Formats: sequence, C-alpha cells, structure tokens
Amino acid sequence: MRFTENEIEKLAVLARLELTAEERRALTPQIAAIIAYVEQLNEVDTSAVEPAIGGLTPEGERTASSRDDVVQPSLGQRVALEEAPDPAYGYFRVPKVI
Repeated sequence: MRFTENEIEKLAVLARLELTAEERRALTPQIAAIIAYVEQLNEVDTSAVEPAIGGLTPEGERTASSRDDVVQPSLGQRVALEEAPDPAYGYFRVPKVI
C-alpha cells in the first residue's frame, strides 16, 4: 500500500496536529513502514488458533484478581458536588464539547 504526504496531512487534521512540511516528509515513510509491518498479519495462518476469551482462562474459569470486588458506599450527590468546580441544580456543569 502506498502512503503519501497527503494522507499524513489528513491524519494530522483528524488528530488536530500541526505538522511542518519537513515533519510530513519524515513521517510518511515511517507510517508506511508501520502499515506494511501490520499488514503482514493478514498473511499469518490463524485457522488453527482458537479465539481468545477475554478475562477467562482457556478452561473458561475466572482469572485471579488482585483484590476482592466488594460493594462500598458511594459518596452521595452532596459530597460529590462539594468538590465540583461549577455545580448547577444538583448536577456537574461541564463545558459543551461538540
């Protein structure tokens, strides 16, 4: 797959990065090499590999956790809002993000 400086610029816009022309020229071959390396995974025969079971052992049992999952009382609305920088009407007020 051919990766161009134009695609680097598109990625930079999406990531909200300001890149100089020199940085784009330097990143183009580096990202192309990374993509080529990852594309090698498509060539690996995984037909004999069983799907992973997240968080469970191959036998389907739970893995050991570092601590017990114990229910604890929550802070409550009043205490939580005491530390909020801008509470309003019993809620956290945050800046609008769109």
